[in-house]
Order: sequence, then structure tokens, then C-alpha cells
Amino acid sequence: MAPKWFTEMSVGASLPTYDSMVVLTHFKGHLMGGFGGSNKNIGIGCADGRIGKKMIHEKNNEFWGVAQEELMEKISESTKATIDHFGKHVTYVNVLRNMSVSCDCEGVAAEPVVTPNVGILASVDILAADQASVDMVAAMKEEDHHALMERMTTRHAFRQLSYMKELGMGNDRYILIDVDNGDKRITAADAVEGVVPFQG
Repeated sequence: MAPKWFTEMSVGASLPTYDSMVVLTHFKGHLMGGFGGSNKNIGIGCADGRIGKKMIHEKNNEFWGVAQEELMEKISESTKATIDHFGKHVTYVNVLRNMSVSCDCEGVAAEPVVTPNVGILASVDILAADQASVDMVAAMKEEDHHALMERMTTRHAFRQLSYMKELGMGNDRYILIDVDNGDKRITAADAVEGVVPFQG
């Protein structure tokens, strides 16, 4: 499927000079995106500040005019422009620790961390990385994931995942391998079994 919002994306000036990228992402909630995984990190983070971010966010002459599913799709298309440049030379690392419903960019105004720490997830497939991260949060007990899942749902965040699949950016079917336990294959539920409520 061809992108429906953009034919090009304005990125940071030095980005095209690199031939590979490691995407290190603090996975957490996000005020507008619902969750901030590798897709949001690249889509917003690599778009340049003057033109690219305006292309994603502005609508009807309002900078924050884009919301919900349109925003998820524009973020994903921005990401696609960047990862298409790098081809197979991208690795995605999502760190599922200190997960607030808020983005790190909110600083001291961020909501407190209430979601249990899980660990670190890595893949060469962006959709698999973000889908597995969301699945791990969803597999937690209701009292552990309620705030973060509510943030994702109310912001239409799952459209990031479905649109990445439609754009052919990756695969939402994945295999989790626990490198701390002899490379054992596990499920998302196994990954969060026994996690304890966050204590700061």
C-alpha cells in the first residue's frame, strides 16, 4: 500500500549521511500518540523541527490540529521514510522500564510511573518490536496495565501498528526469545509473569 499523506518527509540535515541506525527507545505512554515505541521515536524524532514536525502535526493552520488515527498514520509514514533510507541496516531496541503514561518530553510534569518494569526487547523488525511491547503491557494484570492501556486506547494508538502493517513496514507476528534463560521461546504473558508493581 502506498502512503496516503506524504510523498516525502523533511528530516534532520545529517540523517541522510548515515548508512545505519540503532533505534534506542524508552517505551512508555504518550500524550498524543498513546504509546511511544520505536515508530513514534523515529517518526517524530527524525522529522526536522521546522518542516517535518509541522507536516505531521499541523492541520487547518493549527500546529496541534492532527489527532487520533490521522496522527498515527502520519507518524508511521514519517517513520517509513526514514527506515526506507536505511533498508536492512536498522536495529530497534525498546526498553520497557519506568513506563509512565506520559512521554519523557513532559519532564517534571509527567504522570508518575505505575507500570511494572519488564526489560529490554530488540528486533530488526520495527512492527514486531512495537507489537511485542504493546502485547507485553496488555498481558499484565489489569491493575498493573490499566493506566497505560487506557492511554493507548483513548488515543487510537493501535492504529500505529495496523498502519505499519498496511504499509509493509514489518510483521506483527513474532517469536520472543528469552536470552536470559537459554534462548527459550516465550509468550508475552511469560515475559510479564511475576512482574511487580513499580516502586520508585
